[in-house]
Amino acid sequence: MAGASVSVMSCASTALLTDMYELTMIDAALESGTASRQCVFEVFNRRLPARRRYGVVAGTARLLDAVEAFRFTDGQLAWLGERGVVRPATLEFLAELRFTGSITGYAEGECFFPGSPILTVEGSFAEAVVLETVILSVLNHDCAVAAAASRMTTAAHGRPCLDMGARRTHEEAAVAAARAAAVAGFAGTSDLEAAHRYGLRAIGTAAHSFTLLHDDEETAFAAQVAALGPGTTLLVDTYDVPRGVERAVAAARAAGGELGAVRLDSGDLVAQAFTVRQQLDDLGATSTRITVTSDLDEYAIAALNAAPVDSYGIGTKLVTGSGHPTAELVYKLVAREGSDGRLEPVQKESESKRSIGGRKVAGRVLEGGRAAEEVTVTGVGARTHLDALGARPLQVDLVRDGVVAEDHRGPAALTRATERHLASRAELPYPAWRLSEGEPALVTRHVVLPGS
Repeated sequence: MAGASVSVMSCASTALLTDMYELTMIDAALESGTASRQCVFEVFNRRLPARRRYGVVAGTARLLDAVEAFRFTDGQLAWLGERGVVRPATLEFLAELRFTGSITGYAEGECFFPGSPILTVEGSFAEAVVLETVILSVLNHDCAVAAAASRMTTAAHGRPCLDMGARRTHEEAAVAAARAAAVAGFAGTSDLEAAHRYGLRAIGTAAHSFTLLHDDEETAFAAQVAALGPGTTLLVDTYDVPRGVERAVAAARAAGGELGAVRLDSGDLVAQAFTVRQQLDDLGATSTRITVTSDLDEYAIAALNAAPVDSYGIGTKLVTGSGHPTAELVYKLVAREGSDGRLEPVQKESESKRSIGGRKVAGRVLEGGRAAEEVTVTGVGARTHLDALGARPLQVDLVRDGVVAEDHRGPAALTRATERHLASRAELPYPAWRLSEGEPALVTRHVVLPGS
């Protein structure tokens, strides 16, 4: 990552990024006197999309921004009142509503599996339930993109992957996707807002329209080199690729340097990469790199492994989660304060959607340097039990008593998340890295201590 980030905290309230039933539940809970009961909600999934082998936690900083900005404005409250969404007394309650509870979660970049409690929200029912939609919106999108990006960087075997998906999705989704991709190791983005907001490396030079604008290819290449320098990347497949390569190298040399790279965006990319590499070498442009684009996904990248390709530009398949645009995460109540004031486990018993009650402490057991098992422990002494298993703790404090932990936001946090993901993925058993469908790489074992 390069460059300095600006503050990502928006002045806009996130309070209406909420499903209506969250407010009507608060309305009814105020009526029953239970809105202030202390509760624990957890975010997890029951299965990975398309039987993928692991998920990736991403979106943490965006989530923290959203929680901090979750305050109802006078205008929003007036709108809710005009439409009778909740009663006047509830509007007064919402006017003062602030999240004063605590949030813990898997550190950003960490891999996760079915049943992993990747986020735990603790607070009053009203404070916690109202965050459900915005939390799931952030995590379901960003985790899906990060999982796809992780598969792509795995397939690339260390060759840089670059985000070029801004034009293929909603404008704000594109910014979020660029950040999520960076968590999974993407080296740059074409989206300037994402680069500006998150301190990412901005990439890009010219499209086919630039070449077509000029009377001929030589003039277009000369203009680009004059403006951007011989180290630029020239798109050589507007017309004839061999002639384009020849002209691109000549344009850079006429400016007194060696061409930085050529880009291929159509045709049989594998065959073209070999042909172009040979042509570049024959021309003495041995340091000129080859980057490829054109609707790539992790499978296309893997197919290009044997080709002399130096980097990949990826668009549609990245920002849409490579066919799986949601991480299938849910937000469920797992414990609540009883009438006696004690916190007690609760769980959903519905067939195929059963949850496991109780606040969970999560860790990963390693054997011989490789992850062997995911473990969650519920009950008094959960942390001690996890330590006794020799498990690596997975959860970190994100919000404590309503105050955001700032070390989980900003460029440094994103850099740490990227490093964490690479380390987390590296410790998974080898089958986890396969691109074919398969069972989760780790099974999550749930331990409920006696007396819980």
